[in-house]
Amino acid sequence: MSALLEPPIRQEFDYTPAPPGQLTLERPLPLGRRVWGQGWMRKAVMLLALAIIWEGLARWQDNDLLLPSFLQTARAFVGGVASGELIARVAVSLGVLLQGYLAGIVAAFALTSLAVSTRLGRDLLETLTSMFNPLPAIALLPLALLWFGLGRGSLIFILMHSVLWPLALNTYAGFQGVPDTLRMAGRNYGLNGLRLVLHILVPGALPAILSGLKIGWAFAWRTLIAAELVFGTTSSGEGGLGWYIFQNRNELYTDKVFAGLAMVIVIGLLVENLGFRTLERLTVRRWGMQR
Repeated sequence: MSALLEPPIRQEFDYTPAPPGQLTLERPLPLGRRVWGQGWMRKAVMLLALAIIWEGLARWQDNDLLLPSFLQTARAFVGGVASGELIARVAVSLGVLLQGYLAGIVAAFALTSLAVSTRLGRDLLETLTSMFNPLPAIALLPLALLWFGLGRGSLIFILMHSVLWPLALNTYAGFQGVPDTLRMAGRNYGLNGLRLVLHILVPGALPAILSGLKIGWAFAWRTLIAAELVFGTTSSGEGGLGWYIFQNRNELYTDKVFAGLAMVIVIGLLVENLGFRTLERLTVRRWGMQR
């Protein structure tokens, strides 16, 4: 019976290693496969395919007023950049966007810090997000015009609304996901209140916070363009990228309208790939918190 319980004995073999000069190295991948393995190359091919489809549809439609070709839009885009008009409009929009975005971040951080510190703050956050998060920011534009007048204040107000609630929800969810062991470790070191939030909760919830920042940026950017389409210029006569699109639509310069839309897309791609992607690589991916 004891012999049946003993593990089987495997037969031993002697392997003679090959001489160093006869070692065969693995052949490298072909150049085409290595290049195709790069993410930027695959995305570039996709964009090129979309441009070709766009050019084909425009030529088949044969109506520049309804659908200008990709080449016409590219010429209008380059011309707007070279003349400085498109760059000036973008600068106005980004200046307003940055102010509203930062104001929304500060308000969201204050609200979520209060929510994780007190029960009353948690109830306040849940009530306010249930009330205002489903409310489109652009719907507040008439009230903003009454309260703040024709100027940047109205745009900053609706941008703050579009950033505040998604960022607050994501940040609070991230705070709730921080393990209790980290919280207790922070309290053992005497951290409480704002110090506990800054030193324990924010680093532990950073992936969720970055996700909320990206969502808030997307909401703010499209809200600003939509508001400028309706809002027009400010009291100082400055108009942003949305106003550039609206004005050229009234003058039936459809290629410039598409050039303005292309600039909206380009800025979105730059912020996502150069801004947030770099921030993620330097923080959560470097720390092993995100794949």
